[in-house]
Amino acid sequence: MNDEVDNTLSDSMAELFRHNWWVLALRGLAAVLFGILAFIWPGITIFTLVLLFGAYALVNGIFALVVCFKSPRRTRRFGSLIFGAVISIAAGIIALIWPGMTAFSLVIVIAAWAVVNGIAEIAAAIRLRKEIAGEWLLVVAGIASILFGIALFLNPFIGALVLVWWIGGFAFAFGILLIMLGFRMRRAAETLGGVRPRVA
Repeated sequence: MNDEVDNTLSDSMAELFRHNWWVLALRGLAAVLFGILAFIWPGITIFTLVLLFGAYALVNGIFALVVCFKSPRRTRRFGSLIFGAVISIAAGIIALIWPGMTAFSLVIVIAAWAVVNGIAEIAAAIRLRKEIAGEWLLVVAGIASILFGIALFLNPFIGALVLVWWIGGFAFAFGILLIMLGFRMRRAAETLGGVRPRVA
């Protein structure tokens, strides 16, 4: 009975990802843009970085919730995805309402967000492993996120410039992985019957 339930959840999650590939791609695009801005913004301050991260985390969380709640009511049992989305939104709100936080505080907030987000991505990939090709991209993204968070926890007093480069590099790489996964889901949808994404 449990196997049947797990298979049903896996099927519905795979279908959800395929129908909403564009949301995955948009999450990736937001991460890439965040990473690029962190790299190219001349003399970026911690204050500006906090606001950028807050905006990105909020957008990332909202997009993740869109994926979850565009599914039929009977399939809305994606606890890991919803939890990760809520944590991302919470981290974004904290950053936006506390833009004057210190570099140390920012490191802790981003580290906690990265670890939780990574765990949620890996949990989703485990659900998808038998249903789609390319779930490894979600695993790699999740592992990268966790390792990034751990690295920040182990180096909470890194300099502002190093912090900017770390965050920018992670966001860019994470975004590329999500964009690749999004387009893999698009191809999977077309292969299974020419499913068109429903934007509205």
